[in-house]
Amino acid sequence: MSQIASVRVLSLIPPMTQLNTPYPSTAYITGFLRARGVTAVQEDLALALVLQLFSTDGLQAVRQRIDTIAPKKRSAQVRFFVDNFDQYLATIDRVIAFLQGRDSTLAHRICSRGLLPEGARFAALDNYVDPDDPYGGDPLAWAFGALGSYDRARHLATLYLNDLADVVRDAADSRFEFVRYAESLAMSQPTFDPLAKGLAAPPTLVDDMLAALTVAAVERHQPDLVLLSVPFPGSVYAAFRIAQTIKARWPHIRTALGGGFANTELRELKEPRVFDYFDFVTLDDGEKPLLALIEHLQGQRGVSRLVRTYVRDGDAVRYINMMEADIPFEEVGTPTWDGLPIHRYLSLLDMLNPMHRLWSDGRWNKLTVAHGCYWKKCSFCDVTLDYISRYETASATTLVDRIEAIIAETGQTGFHFVDEAAPPKMLRALAEELLRRKVSISWWGNIRFEKSFTPELCQLLAESGCIAISGGLEVASDRLLKLMKKGVSVEQVARVTQGFTEAGILVHAYLMYGFPTQTVQDTVDALEYVRQLFENGCIQSGFFHRFACTVHSPVGQSPDEYGVKLIPLPEVSFAKNDVGFIDPTGTDHDTLGRGLNKALYNYMHGIGLEADVREWFDMRVPRSRVPRHFISKALNPQR
Repeated sequence: MSQIASVRVLSLIPPMTQLNTPYPSTAYITGFLRARGVTAVQEDLALALVLQLFSTDGLQAVRQRIDTIAPKKRSAQVRFFVDNFDQYLATIDRVIAFLQGRDSTLAHRICSRGLLPEGARFAALDNYVDPDDPYGGDPLAWAFGALGSYDRARHLATLYLNDLADVVRDAADSRFEFVRYAESLAMSQPTFDPLAKGLAAPPTLVDDMLAALTVAAVERHQPDLVLLSVPFPGSVYAAFRIAQTIKARWPHIRTALGGGFANTELRELKEPRVFDYFDFVTLDDGEKPLLALIEHLQGQRGVSRLVRTYVRDGDAVRYINMMEADIPFEEVGTPTWDGLPIHRYLSLLDMLNPMHRLWSDGRWNKLTVAHGCYWKKCSFCDVTLDYISRYETASATTLVDRIEAIIAETGQTGFHFVDEAAPPKMLRALAEELLRRKVSISWWGNIRFEKSFTPELCQLLAESGCIAISGGLEVASDRLLKLMKKGVSVEQVARVTQGFTEAGILVHAYLMYGFPTQTVQDTVDALEYVRQLFENGCIQSGFFHRFACTVHSPVGQSPDEYGVKLIPLPEVSFAKNDVGFIDPTGTDHDTLGRGLNKALYNYMHGIGLEADVREWFDMRVPRSRVPRHFISKALNPQR
């Protein structure tokens, strides 16, 4: 392998990730490498692809693909697109500019419901129309009110883009999704075969666009090393397509794969075909492996001294891990968004869930308060992996220094703290330092609902700029919370969330169903607890997730302790994470899940809070055993 005197690094965000703000991994790596004197640049190809596809030129390319499809084989959505093509072509660039915040006055035209063509995605609005309702049959008034025209317009514009995404999927690329692009090709696939088949197939329109964007980025930056940060299975296919394009045109450029997908699913990688696309695959935090890799490319370190890195050795895969201390969290430096077009991101409004709006609404600077999780005991979590198990903090002074530097660079004061669970002690110190230095920001993040979050601390956090928090209530059952080792009770969650609410902070609860040994009775009782939490104003937002067992969690490691049996996996050479299990209770969680989500959707809009929770389910379920006023008594024990 030839030596490179001075390695130039290009970090890429592959499709598809968030469209409202850059995924932060490249910002962290680029900031760190620059602080160490490495020439490092970054680009977001996820955003670039969407902006090219959803433009007048992009829609014309889609139309050309449609012209090759026989009319009888076109879906209803494709036929609607063709019938209204001139209207789509006349509005697409204006809608994108509106969602980027560059043409806010367009909101009035969009809200008139006469500007945009309305395909199948708009049909859902009709489900809310009731001529006798207090809003006069306006299907969006309950969500946005009489004065929320800007939000209303963004929701309608998002439906418009979702219509177009359906057209792309039906006519140009069956794998296309805004966030989960070709996810099924990579999610816990034990072998590389499905992904290899997809990569060997003739490129789609989307593939061709991505290849052109890749070529332009490489020609612009002339890198020696290209890093592909892949957070989700839905980003894997595109990352391999990017690497495929680079290797075909510039075989001398080194490519490396890392990120959340590799960290969780490729820990037993044995597939040599991966290295037809990538020269290196790194695990866990990228700072130390990348420094070692750069030294290796410069001839200063042999291949046997790489850190947490897979390479191909002949026809086999070799994992190399020279045991060296990681870069302390205090010393990882400040992320930089230099090179990312922060004013071109799209502020979408897809889900009307209050907390989910924050995920897709507005551009947030993403920052970490502490590395890892200070609790690291939850039985459903990947507690054996580095991103959870290695807990480190930085001083409040360092954190606020980073915040001020990011504000100076981006001009934006909104922050999303992306911790697994931000520690209360650090949040207190951070809040005090922000107030002491009179740094005004808006922030939100994830916590544990533990008793350290007193009403006094909640008020302090609100004064420092906290607008929302999310935390895991999971299965609202003390028996199952104990089995999960959450370290909280339902009563405690009620008191903590009330403190946040009274401080004016939005509270979102992560909820779970389908946990091992969870019965129908447990599920009904959990929903009753959730109903009462909404009824008493403790939480304003929530979302039910179906439990998934991973091989790195305590449940996956010791299933007998949780009363389940794992379904044996086939021989794994590629991705390994989720694992099926047999629960002796035999509960029909799929049917129950529909009722849980229906109830939660209504609770978030203040509907049905007086109804018996059994009414939400399509199947016969037992009466709740939870006392009707359990939460109110927990909040007011003197009554």
